[in-house]
Amino acid sequence: MKPISKDKFERRSNAGKASSSSTGNSTGTGANSERARQHNRKLVLSALQDAYAGNGTAGRAEIARLSGLSTQAVSNIIADLEARGLIRACGRRSVGRGQPAIQYEINPDGAYALGFEVRPDAVFCTLINLHGKAVFWDRNPLQQATPQNVAQEMLTLKSEALGIRNLSANMILGVGLVMPGPFGITGITGHQSDLPEWQDIDVRDWAQELLDLPCLVENDANAAAMAERISGAARGLRDYACLYFGAGIGLGIVNDTQILRGAFGNAGEIGHIRIPMPSGPARLEQVLSRISVQKHLKINDISAQTTEALEAHFQSETPALMAWIDQARLALAEATNLIENLYDPETIVLCGAMPAVIFAALVQDLSLSPHSVSVRPDRTIDRVVQGSSGPMTAALGSAALVLNDEFTPKFMGSS
Repeated sequence: MKPISKDKFERRSNAGKASSSSTGNSTGTGANSERARQHNRKLVLSALQDAYAGNGTAGRAEIARLSGLSTQAVSNIIADLEARGLIRACGRRSVGRGQPAIQYEINPDGAYALGFEVRPDAVFCTLINLHGKAVFWDRNPLQQATPQNVAQEMLTLKSEALGIRNLSANMILGVGLVMPGPFGITGITGHQSDLPEWQDIDVRDWAQELLDLPCLVENDANAAAMAERISGAARGLRDYACLYFGAGIGLGIVNDTQILRGAFGNAGEIGHIRIPMPSGPARLEQVLSRISVQKHLKINDISAQTTEALEAHFQSETPALMAWIDQARLALAEATNLIENLYDPETIVLCGAMPAVIFAALVQDLSLSPHSVSVRPDRTIDRVVQGSSGPMTAALGSAALVLNDEFTPKFMGSS
């Protein structure tokens, strides 16, 4: 396989940092030509990804129709992608008169994406193939999530991940790294879900130097949203929201397949929004998060530091946990109404470090407001759904960020 150009990946990675006041005249013809080639390549990969999602394959003519490119342009791109090992021919299919058309599909083992999630108490690592399937996942605990401690565990996990398939670095498209927000020093810095000693670090440069691979950096909620799109409950959706339960709670918004990041990468810090509750206004994170349920149980002299412990208390119908669920359900209803009327998503996905049975309980008896733009007669999916990626959602999403960058076209006018 021909090595993936890190230079090209880094240009794409830096695209989101361009000034919003930039115009098309600020780049030369050569750069525009290269961007057009990248864009067209993504159109072809996106068409094949959609075909895979529908359990099918696609020929050149069908790819041309789906992508809006000429058949000749598609043929040239297919030749390049085949040479790089990213796609492969998979037989022929008769589509009318003439010789049956050659069918193509994404080659799942043509390349891989590496992902890391940093939490206050652990580093998670995943390696996924081009179908979004995890071929490696592991977790190393941390005494404290300082940059030095995290670096040591990331290098160890990277070595283990590549060793599982005896992969060389040129088989890795890139690395996704996710961690709780906010990024930088802000007015909401200093809460329990923050990571120590990271505020003054350029995380992307730090990770690229450490791992010697191109890197994308996101907050954990955005990564979780990508995981649910690549291989989870939001597969096939273009506009949706994801409420991610990490240490706290974050919101990932996907608008027309693109993550909504905000000016400094901190869009979606919903855990710090105050909502009305029967006992008085509270920050959402105080009543709807892993931190909040553990704190509530601790007040009642109950320790539940793991997902398995929380699930056991649910199965035993521990009164303190059942009481927390009742309050959390009220908070979730308020958050849902806010998200719907602000962003008009197709659905809201609940995912992250919470037992599936608790997510199911929250959704099952959720009393949602009728005063929402999401209340409409043509609705085809529930307003709130349970995610399907499990506790590893953000870790899977960290690697899925790389695939999304490789497979998803962006508006040509965007930087």
